[in-house]
Amino acid sequence: MQEAAYRFLRYLEVERNVSDMTSASYRQDLEALTEYLYDLFSGRVPVPAEITTQHLRSYVAAMHEAGLSRATVARRLSSLRSFFKFGIRDRWVSENAAKPLRTPRGGRKLPHFLTTDEIDKLLNAPPEKEPFGIRDRAILETMYSAGVRVGELVGMNLGDLSLAEGLVRVRGKGRKERFAPVGSFAVKAVQRWFAIRRELLEGFMDAAGKHRTTQKRSKAAKRNPKTPPADLPLFLNKFGGRLTTRSIGRMLEKYLQATGLDDRTHPHTLRHSFATHLMNNGADIRSVQELLGHKSLITTQIYTHLTTANLLEVYEKAHPRAK
Repeated sequence: MQEAAYRFLRYLEVERNVSDMTSASYRQDLEALTEYLYDLFSGRVPVPAEITTQHLRSYVAAMHEAGLSRATVARRLSSLRSFFKFGIRDRWVSENAAKPLRTPRGGRKLPHFLTTDEIDKLLNAPPEKEPFGIRDRAILETMYSAGVRVGELVGMNLGDLSLAEGLVRVRGKGRKERFAPVGSFAVKAVQRWFAIRRELLEGFMDAAGKHRTTQKRSKAAKRNPKTPPADLPLFLNKFGGRLTTRSIGRMLEKYLQATGLDDRTHPHTLRHSFATHLMNNGADIRSVQELLGHKSLITTQIYTHLTTANLLEVYEKAHPRAK
């Protein structure tokens, strides 16, 4: 089981190019199943070929008895279907034991989003006179303007951004690339960041004179040392390296505390807010799907529910006979 899980996770990371967060979720789901099977098989973990649909059905029942939400059960079942599907391809199982199991259905929880006033409050929170405040403002403006995932943002390089065209190349799930728009507010914020970026880089030089983020430079960059390599990170951490998704999360938490905004807000909330505000202002769902990089329109349809909820709230507040 351990070897099968390792091969599956490698497949996700190398061939499917999933994010670190997604890979960690699959790993946790497989670990939860392994722990259950260890008890079910009296102190041993079976090989995947021994696992039957009946074993998994009892596992689902145990999850319900433990009080896990329907969303968690559904996600774990999805992980197991993918795991056994890969097992058929890798020839360590002959059938997908998770395929016959029904996914629990329930009301879909609407994602949390910020109002336009709350967005303004958050984007204005980073201090304008501090170098990393300027960087943080550029990060938040870019995330909201382009509607990108936090993993997509930290993966952006200098060569991905075209301020003149107002576009940024985004590497999404499954290595799928798309171009996302960058609005004028984000462009100005990034330009301010670029104005101090070179100065900060000089400060990151170590005693040996080697930059901590030195990468293999292109021939053009070697010929012209003033031209920064296009594959260097767009946004830098305090050591001059690439930011992580966790560091973006910590940065956001700091500004949430400073502004008093809802602590349910996380980096993905900016993406939810981006899509919700577009829909509320008349954008068609197909365009929003393309901007978000969603493979399926079904995924994007959650934002139609958000806009409906918003309209109902407005109606109930404004109509004299609503209540």
